[in-house]
Amino acid sequence: MNKAFTKESDNEDDDHDFAEEPSRDPLAGAKNYITPSGLQRLRDELRFLLTRERPAVTHVVSWAAGNGDRSENADYQYGKRRLRQIDRRIRFLTKRIDAAEVVDPAAPRQGRAATHVFFGATVRYANAAGTERGVSIVGADEVDLDRNHISWLSPLARALMKSGPGDDVILHAPGGTEQLEIVEVRYERIPMEPFTEPPGAEAAAPRRSRPGD
Repeated sequence: MNKAFTKESDNEDDDHDFAEEPSRDPLAGAKNYITPSGLQRLRDELRFLLTRERPAVTHVVSWAAGNGDRSENADYQYGKRRLRQIDRRIRFLTKRIDAAEVVDPAAPRQGRAATHVFFGATVRYANAAGTERGVSIVGADEVDLDRNHISWLSPLARALMKSGPGDDVILHAPGGTEQLEIVEVRYERIPMEPFTEPPGAEAAAPRRSRPGD
């Protein structure tokens, strides 16, 4: 079993990597606004798990089950934990996709929706020292700080919402408050990093032969 794909705990009950129950989901109750590219990435990951990764891990579990005492079989135990992780992730992705409300940042807009900050906006703002920064406001499943993509639920996005060029807003953050001035608001396609097969995925590992294959 290729263990580079995910970090595992020695305790089988500790593998809570993905939200499943609504009470444990920090996004429960919030609308799942998402861009078309972000939704496609979720769909691509779900397809990968369903059609490639889960079958590959299932094959390893079956192979390992034929190798002796399952209670002392590391491949078997790891494989079973990995299957539970995959199944939780599949349920999570399915819920997020089913609840998705797609908003295309590049779609034509009228009035305030074209000049003020709403979901999908790319915003340039300046702090009190005059330092400018740009962010794009995207869905909770699309956050990418390296690309300055922030969640619409984040404190910064909430501070910027409904403001327009020239407006001053107050950012309330854990470190204190900060005054920001909106410099520019525009709506355009927001490039997303596409889903790629994770390093160490079992689907990419050489297929193992079980007795009888």
